[in-house]
Amino acid sequence: MENFPTLKTERLLLNELQAGDIPRIVQYASNPQISQFTLNIPHPYSEKDAISWMAQCHQRFQEGTQVVFAIRLKPELEFIGGIGLMLAKKYHHAEMGYWIAQPFWNQGYVSEALASAMAYGFQKLQLNKLFATHLDQNTASGKVMIKNGMVREGVLKEHIFKNGTYYDLIQYGLTRKQYQS
Repeated sequence: MENFPTLKTERLLLNELQAGDIPRIVQYASNPQISQFTLNIPHPYSEKDAISWMAQCHQRFQEGTQVVFAIRLKPELEFIGGIGLMLAKKYHHAEMGYWIAQPFWNQGYVSEALASAMAYGFQKLQLNKLFATHLDQNTASGKVMIKNGMVREGVLKEHIFKNGTYYDLIQYGLTRKQYQS
């Protein structure tokens, strides 16, 4: 891939994760509610976890298999979360994932970041489909997907085992044709 992209919205800047983000990542991802509502963020969350995540994001970008953006709040450009596309170039699609720090919940930031990342996926990467999943207990994430035009495609029953409990995984998707109409 070429240089890391930068996306701008009215209130946000989406760009590459930086080493200077590590303290904020640890601070925000350490919240047990972040882990509770996501598939891959452990609790407790340490500096080692943040470094590992960041290294993995950089490596996968270089390989052309993933683009993970830091979500930054303007004008200070404070790190408040992350959003990414896991690319399956062979199939012309990507799975999207995101998280945002609890102090920034319910303010429309995730919807704004998702809209920008979706436009990037369809327009710049020329993908045919974007999809995302959420744990059944995280209804707010489903609302973000719906707000951005994604359509519920199905439920994977008791698909995720986490903290001793099985959870349903709900999938939403959007094709290029749906996005353009």
